[in-house]
Amino acid sequence: MDVINNKTIEKLKYDLVRDELISYDDFERAQEMAQAQNINIGQVLINSGLIEEDALLKFLEAKLHIPYVDLDDYTLDNRCLKYIKLNDAQKYKMIPLFKIEDELTIAMADPLNLLAIDKVVEDTGCEIAPVLSSEKSILKKIDEYYNTSESIGKISTEEIAQKYDWRDILTEENLSEEHIQKIITAILKQAIYEDIHELFFEQSQQGLNVNFKNNSEIYNTGVLPAILTNAMISKIKLISGLDPAISELPQLGKLNFKVDEINIVASVSAFPTIQGERISFKIYKPPKPLEKICTSELTRNLIKQSFLSPGIVLVCGPDLSGKTHLIYSILEYIQNKNKNIMTIESITKYNLTNVAQCELNENIGFSLAKAMKFIEFQAPDIIYFEEISSSKTIEYFTSLVIKNKVLLTEFLSDNMADLRYKLQNTEFANLKRLLSCIIFIHNKNSIEVFDKQSIEKYI
Repeated sequence: MDVINNKTIEKLKYDLVRDELISYDDFERAQEMAQAQNINIGQVLINSGLIEEDALLKFLEAKLHIPYVDLDDYTLDNRCLKYIKLNDAQKYKMIPLFKIEDELTIAMADPLNLLAIDKVVEDTGCEIAPVLSSEKSILKKIDEYYNTSESIGKISTEEIAQKYDWRDILTEENLSEEHIQKIITAILKQAIYEDIHELFFEQSQQGLNVNFKNNSEIYNTGVLPAILTNAMISKIKLISGLDPAISELPQLGKLNFKVDEINIVASVSAFPTIQGERISFKIYKPPKPLEKICTSELTRNLIKQSFLSPGIVLVCGPDLSGKTHLIYSILEYIQNKNKNIMTIESITKYNLTNVAQCELNENIGFSLAKAMKFIEFQAPDIIYFEEISSSKTIEYFTSLVIKNKVLLTEFLSDNMADLRYKLQNTEFANLKRLLSCIIFIHNKNSIEVFDKQSIEKYI
C-alpha cells in the first residue's frame, strides 16, 4: 500500500510554526495521526481544528507563489478529463482544469508532489502548470465530473413508475465491463428504491446470489449466472477500493455513489468462505438534521445536556434501525469549535464539520487497539466509538469517563425489555453507573431519550 505524504506541508512545516499558525508539538501529533491512518496531513490539521482551511491555503499560496483556485463555482473543461485517469485523480488529489497549446493546468492539493506531476507528464506528454486547491473541493469535482467504467455513475429512481427488478437488464452472454457495471447499478437502484440498507452477494453452485435484508429477514432477489461471478466480484472490489487479486483474506472498503443527486456511502466487506467470497454492502444515507429526527426541543436539549459532563451516551435499537445515522446527526448537532470531538470508525460514512474522524486501517496496523491506546494523546473531549464490542472495551470506556471524557457509542437491543436484560449483566455494572443518557430508537418515527435520573428509575 502506498504511504500518503504531503510534500508541500512537510517542506513548509517550520514556516507554519514560525508564522505561529500551529505549534510544533501539535504538528508532530497531527503527523503521527496522518501516518497512522495513511491520510493527508493537511486534512488532519483541518479536521482536528488545529488550523482553518482558508488560513492554510492562503499560507501555502504566499509561500509557494503558486496561485490558489477556488473550485466551488469553477467549470472544468470536460475534454481535459481524458488526460488524468480517475484512479490517479483520486490517488493524488488532482484534477485537470484546462489546456492551452501544450500546457495542461491541473488543480492539486499537494502541488509539490513531483511523483504525481511526473506521472501526468509521462501519460500526456504535456507541460504541467499546477495550481493550488483544497482537497475537499478537488474530491467534490472528481465526483461531479468523472463518470467512467471505474465508477457506477449516478442512479436515478425518479423515473421508476412500478416495481423495479434488476434482472430485467441481465444478459448471461455479455461479459463486458460496461454490462457488469450496469448490473451493479441496477441492483443498488432496486435496493435504494425498496429502502434496503444491507445486501449480500453469496456464491453458490448456481452462481452469485443477490440477497436483500429487510426487517432482519433475508430474501433472494435473483441469481447471477456462474459465468458472471468472477467478473462481478472483481468489479465490485475495484470500485470499492479493494484488491481484486486478494480473495483469501477479509477486506473492507467504501463505495461512493449518487442517487437523485444525493451522495450515498456504502461500506463494502469481502469475506472468504468455503463457497467462495461473500460480499456485503451496508448503505448509509446522509444524516438528517437532528431537528427533523427529534422534533421535540425538550428531547434535543436532553441530548445536548448529556455532552456537557463526563459520561457515556448510548444509542440503542434493533439491527438496521438507524443508530449510525442518528449518531451522525447528533455529532453534527453538538459540534463546537471549542470542543475536541473525535471518532474511531471502521469506515467513515460522511465528513463532519469540526469533528476529527479516524478511519481504522488494519492493512497498515492501525487497529482499534492501537487507536484506543493513542487517542488520549489527542486530548479529545468527546469520542465516538462504533460499538461496545467486548468487556475490554467496557473497561476502557470506564477509564475514559474517569478522565473526564464523554463517550458516544451504539448498543444493539431489540426492545426496551432486551436492553434492561442486557444491562443487568454483571460486566455492564460499571458501564451502567456511568451512563448519562440512553437514546432508544423504537422505529423511524419513535425515539425515546432517558437522562441519568430516568435511567436509574426505569432501566
